[in-house]
Amino acid sequence: MADKTIYLQVDEARHELPLLSGSLGPDVIDIRRLYAETGLFTYDPGFTSTASCRSSITYVDGDNGILLYRGYPIEQLAEKCDFLEVCYLLLQGELPKGSEMRNFVTSISQHVMVHEQLTRFYSGFRRDAHPMAILVGVVGALSAFYHEVIDINSKEDRYLSAIRLIAKMPTLVAMCYKYSIGMPFIYPKRKLGYAENFLRMMMADPYDDYIANPVLVRALDRILILHADHEQNASTSTVRLAGSSGANPYACVAAGIACLWGAAHGGANEAVLNMLEEIGDVSRIGEYVNRAKDKNDPFRLMGFGHRVYKNYDPRAKLMRQTCHEVLSALNLHDDRLFKLAMELERIALEDDYFVQRKLYPNVDFYSGIVLRALGIPTEMFTAIFALARSIGWIAQWDEMISDPELRIGRPRQLYQGVITRDVTNISAR
Repeated sequence: MADKTIYLQVDEARHELPLLSGSLGPDVIDIRRLYAETGLFTYDPGFTSTASCRSSITYVDGDNGILLYRGYPIEQLAEKCDFLEVCYLLLQGELPKGSEMRNFVTSISQHVMVHEQLTRFYSGFRRDAHPMAILVGVVGALSAFYHEVIDINSKEDRYLSAIRLIAKMPTLVAMCYKYSIGMPFIYPKRKLGYAENFLRMMMADPYDDYIANPVLVRALDRILILHADHEQNASTSTVRLAGSSGANPYACVAAGIACLWGAAHGGANEAVLNMLEEIGDVSRIGEYVNRAKDKNDPFRLMGFGHRVYKNYDPRAKLMRQTCHEVLSALNLHDDRLFKLAMELERIALEDDYFVQRKLYPNVDFYSGIVLRALGIPTEMFTAIFALARSIGWIAQWDEMISDPELRIGRPRQLYQGVITRDVTNISAR
């Protein structure tokens, strides 16, 4: 924290505002005393210029295309670690040693099952319910099954809740899918790895053995790593805001899932596939690229550019590599939709219009293609995003609860409504 001060002149009074420095990123003006001293609020729609908390979990530098988990570059984590190692890192702050990792995996494997009564919740939903609608409900319901160990002031209870959430999310998400297609639930196998277990629960039939392709397992594991956390985005901020009231962790994560469901947040990779279906064929790419360049045309190329990254999204580089590995392993380079996507990618990386505006393919562009190649239906994409992001949410929640500066979230507003007026009797209105 730097010993700096900026000054704000309000009428005749001069006010001192501390300037705080983090280990990375821009300095932050501490305005906590602003209202008390000046009677003024700040105005920041979308909180795009507001630091809502202190955090040591994730750092994003959008201008330079950098993403760090606990200081480790995402590129190194995706190449050298598996998802559960990253989960341990986000929760504990350090990468695990061998014995620590074995104990962590054992803890996860002991909690992969869900209570049989919880499986009956699914039958209460319409068979055509969106998987995210179901997931919001069943994750929130976990608090009804583990209410005796969700004391948010207990470090041990918080850790156990995190373990349970990481362990059960693949089971719950896979059950959402099986329920939607009218197939029996496939229960987890403790001896399988995290991503492999999830693929089996998604794809296996009760009457058939399922052996996952290692390339596909690694691809899914990488998707989970790349989506594990992304600083104070909309859903993470939702989890923190809900948690600031003292709500239990499962309710907070359910709130995060509900926020992620929004098309502007978690639905981007689904929108990519819908866009590719709309374009339909390689021969029509030129037409749609021209439409994307026309500011009067409402059409937008989905999966290009990013609100935070003004450079190439570091996750997209890794997802691009994974995408081509999967397409090669499954011999899908001649598939109509994949050929279309690869040609669109080539044009976007070479066309001056996109390059000058830094509209590079982002992680959603490639992850949607990979998930489709894995045989996962489009409506499940956001649920898998929620599965990945659950570790980030619970790590951020735990950090917030441990913060001595924690206060219930209470944003203020710029009121522009009608001024005070009197109520008249209904007969006189």
